[in-house]
Amino acid sequence: MTQKLKVGIVGGTGMVGQRFMELLDQHPWFQVTAIAASAGSAGKTYEEAVQGRWKLAAPIPEEVKSIIVQDAAKVEEVAGEVDFIFCAVDMKKNEIQALEEAYAKTGTPVISNNSAHRWTPDVPMVIPEVNPGHIEVIAAQRKRLGTSTGFIAVKPNCSIQSYVPALHALLDFKPTKVVATTYQAISGAGKNFTDWPEMLDNVIPYIGGEEEKSEQEPLRIWGSLTNGEIVKASSPLITTQCIRVPVTDGHMAAVFASFEKKPSKDEVLARWREYKGRPQELALPSAPKQFITYFEEENRPQTKLDRDIERGMGVSAGRLREDTIYDYKFVGLSHNTLRGAAGGAVLIAELLKAEGYIQAK
Repeated sequence: MTQKLKVGIVGGTGMVGQRFMELLDQHPWFQVTAIAASAGSAGKTYEEAVQGRWKLAAPIPEEVKSIIVQDAAKVEEVAGEVDFIFCAVDMKKNEIQALEEAYAKTGTPVISNNSAHRWTPDVPMVIPEVNPGHIEVIAAQRKRLGTSTGFIAVKPNCSIQSYVPALHALLDFKPTKVVATTYQAISGAGKNFTDWPEMLDNVIPYIGGEEEKSEQEPLRIWGSLTNGEIVKASSPLITTQCIRVPVTDGHMAAVFASFEKKPSKDEVLARWREYKGRPQELALPSAPKQFITYFEEENRPQTKLDRDIERGMGVSAGRLREDTIYDYKFVGLSHNTLRGAAGGAVLIAELLKAEGYIQAK
């Protein structure tokens, strides 16, 4: 690629927006040329807008420091400067839906980190290694929105990426029942320990709305494209509990699963180790070479040691063993702000670029 595509980050001052800046710094295909946020940040340089609230260990990338932040509500102005946008705004659901559709109707592809459009029937919700075929629904969405180039694609909930890939690799064995308890990092709430001192030495057994997402979104990921919309799968039956734990980054899941055709342990491990998806076939820049890594050690994966596997874009599993009630139990782990948030969205954009859905305007 000779010329990079121009990218706008709408919601660029928040934690996920900051991750986008970090991940797109020196990206081989994409370059941040516009940043938009609330009216209160508009008119400031990006460095000024995030002063005192930069949450990442790495410094602000030099390339974006002096970009003047625009008002995200001025859709035509922002869209006119970019080939596509990432959206990670903190607004009410109906406001996000309207904002993202407004951008799409300008002919601008929108890759959303928000949950607002995850259940819009013609909006693909994608884990690129798992359901890349769902992007074909974009044709129906474009027709509805009245645009030949704009669309919205969304990233699913960060917590499900700790267990859905491992189960997806075993779909041939037809999982019937799944129990998953997730242990979720505080960055999933956009916080660190300075912002949220109550989390030190504490566990909170509730995350608002998370259990419903964790039970239902996998079924949409495994759904089918029918008559211009995604119809969710009817199985497996999934129940979850979602718990906030005092960890900076990384969501862990303790998973129990039963299957219609129970595989052997060796079959499970082989499927995990051999699994490749479309990003690996296309050698996308952000794709992990090994999507699922299995640890033989009894005390792995560990959040602190293993969340950054494959630059935070791989997922890991461990402690696979037979269970007395279900067929198997295991532990999964993913990095919630890399694979689960900004990194996953960047990988979706790379897939859409490679498949011809995102082009220079």
